[in-house]
Amino acid sequence: MEHETLPKSYEPGDVEKRWYSYWEDNGLFRAAATSEAPSYCIVIPPPNVTGTLHMGHALNNTLQDILCRFKRMRGHNVLWQPGTDHAGIATQNVVEKALAAEGRDRHSVGREAFIDLVWEWRRKYGGLIINQLKRLGCCCDWSRERFTMDEGLSRAVREVFVQLYEEGLIYRGDYIINWCPRCHTALADLEVEHEELDSHLYYIRYPVEGRDGHLVVATTRPETMLGDTAVAVNPEDERYSRFSGLHVILPLLNKPIPIIFDAYVDKEFGTGALKITPAHDPNDFEIGRTFNLEQIKVIDENGRMNELAGEYRGLDRFECRKRVLADLEAQGLLEKIEPYRHAVGHCYRCKTMIEPLLSKQWFVRVAPLAAKALEAVKQGQTRIYPANWEAVYEEWMTNIKDWCVSRQIWWGHRIPAWYCEACGEVQVAKEVPAACKACGSSRLTQETDVLDTWFSSALWPFSTLGWPDETPELKTFYPTAALVTGFDILFFWVARMMMMGIHFMGQVPFRDVYIHALVRDAEGKKMSKSKGNVIDPLLVMDQFGTDAFRFTLAALAAQGRDIKLSEERILGYRHFVNKIWNAARLVLMNLGDHPLTDAPRDLTLADRWILTRLGQVSEDVTKAIDDYKFNEAAMLAYQFVWHEFCDWYLEMAKQGLYSEDPVVRESARATAQEVLAASLKLLHPFMPFVTEEIWQRLPGTDRSIMIAPFPKRGDFPEDEQAIREMDLLVGVITGIRNIRGEMNIAPSKTVSVVIDLARPEDAELLRRDLKHVQTLARVDQITLGTGLAKPEASATAVFQQNQVHVLLRGLLDFEEEKKRISKTMQKLQKDMQTAERKLGNAGFLDKAPAEVVQEVREKLAAQQAEFGKLQQNLRFFEEIRS
Repeated sequence: MEHETLPKSYEPGDVEKRWYSYWEDNGLFRAAATSEAPSYCIVIPPPNVTGTLHMGHALNNTLQDILCRFKRMRGHNVLWQPGTDHAGIATQNVVEKALAAEGRDRHSVGREAFIDLVWEWRRKYGGLIINQLKRLGCCCDWSRERFTMDEGLSRAVREVFVQLYEEGLIYRGDYIINWCPRCHTALADLEVEHEELDSHLYYIRYPVEGRDGHLVVATTRPETMLGDTAVAVNPEDERYSRFSGLHVILPLLNKPIPIIFDAYVDKEFGTGALKITPAHDPNDFEIGRTFNLEQIKVIDENGRMNELAGEYRGLDRFECRKRVLADLEAQGLLEKIEPYRHAVGHCYRCKTMIEPLLSKQWFVRVAPLAAKALEAVKQGQTRIYPANWEAVYEEWMTNIKDWCVSRQIWWGHRIPAWYCEACGEVQVAKEVPAACKACGSSRLTQETDVLDTWFSSALWPFSTLGWPDETPELKTFYPTAALVTGFDILFFWVARMMMMGIHFMGQVPFRDVYIHALVRDAEGKKMSKSKGNVIDPLLVMDQFGTDAFRFTLAALAAQGRDIKLSEERILGYRHFVNKIWNAARLVLMNLGDHPLTDAPRDLTLADRWILTRLGQVSEDVTKAIDDYKFNEAAMLAYQFVWHEFCDWYLEMAKQGLYSEDPVVRESARATAQEVLAASLKLLHPFMPFVTEEIWQRLPGTDRSIMIAPFPKRGDFPEDEQAIREMDLLVGVITGIRNIRGEMNIAPSKTVSVVIDLARPEDAELLRRDLKHVQTLARVDQITLGTGLAKPEASATAVFQQNQVHVLLRGLLDFEEEKKRISKTMQKLQKDMQTAERKLGNAGFLDKAPAEVVQEVREKLAAQQAEFGKLQQNLRFFEEIRS
């Protein structure tokens, strides 16, 4: 872009649209399939095709974008692989709701027509979140965008399923599903709506076999006891230790069932004894598998008791409950009934209470896969950041259970299994078989279930790169470099990608996994619509600009710590954007319309200092990003740009920029442009838009900042003497400024100072820089030396072993200052008393939220500190008078 002066203020809206289009149009996000450059690949955690951008997405994708932009500037061939997930149940729900509004449902439409409707919906609305990711500035290679139901990915799913089946790692077995007796369909967990209901807890006596006495079991569903196959107690519950190896008699059916010991049992719930019904409760099912218990299904698909329920056969489940309770009471086995409120699952469509039922499902046998995935992390082939998540990963992988991968919905990858209607043979194949391999019959019916969405997502790192074909991309970018994700899907997704990647590719799918925390509100509460504390990232970007929003997320993204986000924080970093803009305006207005010459520069102290600091900060920022310490990287860049570059360097450089001497002026311009350009590059991964806008206005820049080299230490001269000299100068000026502030000295007034330095050589150093003390601290007279006495009526600031004294006599009216300070202290004292009364009130401490109490404590501590300073100042003025 031709050089021109920046407008007075930065307006992000137009700038962001313009530069994002420029980056896309010029192919700057595209990765090369093969390259001499080192490769760097991140696969995006594919958002649901039904999704819209929320704070979790914003954080996750901002961090990925920072890594990708940084690595690209470091010379890597970067592929940020984008795509979306078909989100089986969520997408099916959206289309079913649209059908319901027309008075139709999927069953009346039919499977094929329904799938066509889902695809049509996806074509119309499925790209919404992709556009929102672009709004965030994400530099994905959109030319490679994938979808988990693409033909290529569907082929990969079939390949994996068939191979696992042939290896004996996929099998069909029994599992508990959510069943709606009215709609006659299984429901995924997301389709079940939980509602808090008033119910009862029924205490039932189970006689101990061969002994007097009984165990009392508390249950909300007495009708399912007809399918009980054990009673469980906690092994640490001393009340039941004497029952080891014994049986109880199942009431009503009068058959013995074992007493088992399992840590799952809550000692505090009911009596601490739990009836185990493996065919009608998902938790009981898992316990039943552990203890190899019989699975007795006593309720059928219509919600009625079946032949295994004995004399209760044919009764509706709720009618059966009444009969069972009456019979228990008649036999003296119903001890008591208590009111009980709990969450009960209902069908999202018809609101009928769901029934957990035993059903045939498809499973992946994961233990052998998990063992290799666990070993890979232990050996450091994949590193998890923060490292504490490795222990969680290890625990999950060690105690892993087989993965139920079948779902009773229509939208998704249909399981490639066919049943022979003639002989019942099950055939698993990549393509539709022509005939039964056992009997030759052509009457084959495909499995109606689809695969769990996580099954296709588990293949994402290699399926998106073209597997099962041996593509150049697969060779170049697998294993991928890093995965950025939330802790909530460490097991659902990350662990499964590890298992599948190692099994099918022979290598881990990624070298690093960075687990980010949650974004909460300013008080640390989880954001939810019901609380009304949700911050919409799209609205925030409209209000403050994308760069300010992204920088806020990065600055708060400390490893292992949740982010407390507020609009005030984002506004603060919007001020930072303005600071960068104004600094750039100052430099650009002094550069002229032509690139600077390569003439030797006459470097000032400020020049030597800022260039040395640039090298140091570039190295520190690089290390912080490489270590996934995003907050440290952001704050290093912030501290350098705002305080060192803007507050100190540019203020000192003005003398050179405005000099009448053309050599001095040219040298100052060259350094100012070099430092501004490097600062923009340091900030670009965090703030892509404003940095590109300014970069393109710099004389001599003819390509995007996206592909400009990231600054490194070796790019800049190192001058430790300049660092020491500048530290001394900053210490003096800061000390004087602090005294001016604390003593309420008007900015318009100049002051006289005495500077007492501990080392004579420091006095010699500082003597060269006194002009900066005079201009930046508004000083007229300076006395400088070592071992100087503290002048009468002076205020003192101490830094390192040095002292700065500001002479106050004739500058301030001491009596008026005492009055002002006393008045401020009186108001402060009232505020402190109010806070102390609150903190001394037991009712306030008990009832107020913890964060409110903490806020009052922190406010009181700040007031006490301020009060202490005012006391010191008051004593100071009183001592002067005496």
